[in-house]
Amino acid sequence: MIILNNVDEPRKALGRALVKYGSLFPELIVISPDVGISTHAIDFKEKFPERYISCGIAEQNAFGVAAGLTSFHYIPVVALYAAFAFGKASDPIINGIAYPNLNVKIIGTHGGINVGPDGPTHQSIVDLAFFRAVPNMLVLTPSDSSEVESAVELALKHKGPVYIRLERAPSSDLDHPLKAFEYGKSEVIVPGSQVTIMAIGSMVEQAIIAAEQLKEQGISARVINMRSLKPIDVDLIKSAALETELMVTVEDHNSIGGLFSAVSEVVAGIKSNALVKSIAIKDQFAESGSSVDLRKKYGLTADAIIEEITAYFEEK
Repeated sequence: MIILNNVDEPRKALGRALVKYGSLFPELIVISPDVGISTHAIDFKEKFPERYISCGIAEQNAFGVAAGLTSFHYIPVVALYAAFAFGKASDPIINGIAYPNLNVKIIGTHGGINVGPDGPTHQSIVDLAFFRAVPNMLVLTPSDSSEVESAVELALKHKGPVYIRLERAPSSDLDHPLKAFEYGKSEVIVPGSQVTIMAIGSMVEQAIIAAEQLKEQGISARVINMRSLKPIDVDLIKSAALETELMVTVEDHNSIGGLFSAVSEVVAGIKSNALVKSIAIKDQFAESGSSVDLRKKYGLTADAIIEEITAYFEEK
């Protein structure tokens, strides 16, 4: 049984990770488009002020500076709201960083609708679709604060652009043996034989809760933390498609272009009778409100997962 404990904010974990790796990677430079407090990148500035650059509210400039710094063998990390990365700086990201395959790390905080009261202009529901589609870009989605450090370490060791997606709202750390991040490798955290629930970010917690309740109803649900979205764990997806009759993807993101799309692309290429269903934002903008209320309204909860799965088996 997976126990959930130690509620924390991923962005706070980011601040701690940047400080830790600032000592281990002297070439690390953190760049912020004037959101250092919100992303906790400011923690790095307090420890290494000479290696922290605030570019003001100028996302395109931030990525231009990052690209230039790689010419001097620095490892620039641009930490900003996820919505403002692809939304305001898509051109320098694509043509100035990804195309020349520069060693820039992009960390988008406030992913999904759980930014709550900030409203739809700050809610990032298409960032995964964007970054997945950019050549040379790798995409990581830590499930909780305990995985943030490992994701940052892996990104810093990789030569090339990486996007790490974090969320704002506090979530529980997963009480299971933490395995270090690997590109293209996901993690089965709850075994099951009838249905596979594949989740990212804080939705992994909801998937675990759902699996435990489904077990009480006699439904065996496997839960996979799909923490490496690009490259994705093709072998694990194929195994799930062959071993379970239903696959449900769960993401705080639009149903188009994110986890559901990535999993479906793999399943479409194999001979399998598995049905793939999506728990996600249904191609619409959300609104301003608390994270709890928004997730309940848009179906990003354990109850929504249970309803989807039980409806399938009842129909059978």
